Amino acid sequence: MKKNKKIIISGGGTGGHIFPAISIANALKRIDENIEILFVGAKSKMEMVRVPDAGYKIVGLPISGFQRRITLKNISFFFKLFFSILKSKRIINSFKPDVAVGVGGYASGPLLYIASKKGIPSLIQEQNSYAGITNKLLAKRVDKICVAYHNMENFFPKEKILFTGNPIRKDLLEIDSKKDDALKYFNLNNKSKVLLIVGGSLGALTINQSVLKDLDKFFRGGVQVIWQTGKSFYEKAKFELLRYNNQEKRIKIYDFISKMDFAYAAADIIISRAGAGTISELCLVKKPVILIPSPNVAEDHQTKNAIALVEKNAAVLIKDNQAIELLADEALSLIKDADKMKNLSENISKLAVANSDEIIANEILKMIE
Repeated sequence: MKKNKKIIISGGGTGGHIFPAISIANALKRIDENIEILFVGAKSKMEMVRVPDAGYKIVGLPISGFQRRITLKNISFFFKLFFSILKSKRIINSFKPDVAVGVGGYASGPLLYIASKKGIPSLIQEQNSYAGITNKLLAKRVDKICVAYHNMENFFPKEKILFTGNPIRKDLLEIDSKKDDALKYFNLNNKSKVLLIVGGSLGALTINQSVLKDLDKFFRGGVQVIWQTGKSFYEKAKFELLRYNNQEKRIKIYDFISKMDFAYAAADIIISRAGAGTISELCLVKKPVILIPSPNVAEDHQTKNAIALVEKNAAVLIKDNQAIELLADEALSLIKDADKMKNLSENISKLAVANSDEIIANEILKMIE
């Protein structure tokens, strides 16, 4: 009797790691529904909820991040790392995976370390243009490294690198046909341009403050706005909008947008942070984008992600500390410049990889054959 293939997927800590991991698992299941998949994450992190919600089993490690400043927490880190390595060994001995996959984040390190030590074929997926610490440490031990940006040989052995792109949501593949339905969904008209402002599911304080400061300019500019504030800024934004006497017909405020495919479809220009997953979506959406990278991320990787697009004339970059001064004027200037919008759209579309999850899944399966 032929035994089922077994894949272990480790990593997480943020949505930027978890979503690609689940997408890869789903792609593997589409190829072979009998594949057995086990996730390994960090206890107390969001993957312990998101992964079961997606229908997969997950085991948690007691691992946590290493603080880059001197702190007593780093003493406990080494104990947690030691016990995470021991638990990873038990997990691998019990599950007996054919391949181990790491997507970055705390749990990838111990699991991939043990897998490679035992000679189990291993693969890591790096979402950003600037490699994370865990993946850089694992690079010499693993067999394949899937990347979403070119020139990653600065971080990884060139012979192991495969350009695959980042997995994205399948509902974004056909947004061009959703424009009319999207405008109806948000109760917007098709005569004025639409500006979509998003800062991630939690919002982005600088972006929100920048928009709030210049609401007058957006109203005078004649644009319609879909604005995702995040929960913490939502009530403040709604209150401030009351001063504009029924102008909420033109500015739609949400704490969270569940139908992002419609939001992207309705938009003519998008203002966003520069997380790896977000940028992969924006490349597929093919709309002009203004990127405001978060300064509060490891290795300032969002700025590096944004620069990778700017160098190809595929995005506009505004630094976080300049957004309050520049954002409104830059957005309104861009929305009036049809040629620049067209060039940005064409250039960002060239960077899209629509079937990244399937490419990575097939590379994983090749390692078993």
